[in-house]
Amino acid sequence: MKRNIRLVLLGELLLFVAVFALNIIGGNWGASAILWFIDIPSFLLIALVLIPGLLIMGEWKNFTKAFSVGLKPYSLLELKNIIGAVEAAQKLTVFAALFAIIISGVLLLGKLDDLSTIGANLAICFLSGLYAVILEFFLLPLKLNAEHKMNEEMDFGE
Repeated sequence: MKRNIRLVLLGELLLFVAVFALNIIGGNWGASAILWFIDIPSFLLIALVLIPGLLIMGEWKNFTKAFSVGLKPYSLLELKNIIGAVEAAQKLTVFAALFAIIISGVLLLGKLDDLSTIGANLAICFLSGLYAVILEFFLLPLKLNAEHKMNEEMDFGE
């Protein structure tokens, strides 16, 4: 069975947006609540750990190949390398989120004298974790797709 991982990722994105929209609309928060989930510094911090981390480890090329598994033929070794690169991206995402959460927490604790800002600052601490969960939501199918393709190739080889 030929899988188009790009369609899977698009389907996941639509599912994520639908669930998110239902939560916002169903909770009577209003459209402005969407802005509560946007924190550019947290997102950048995760991206600035993930992308250079993959580049430094030499896994960027294998990681980008994960988006075309099932569309292009890859050898077993290439598939194994792709799986390793996606696993590295998953770990880097978790480490980056923890790093961002700790930094946000330290900054929050540094501003304890103003109690009116604790809620908003604490929410920002959680956003890094949310971004990591969202990224993992998209990385997991990449890994599974490459693993399924590798298993198919091993079956055909026997």
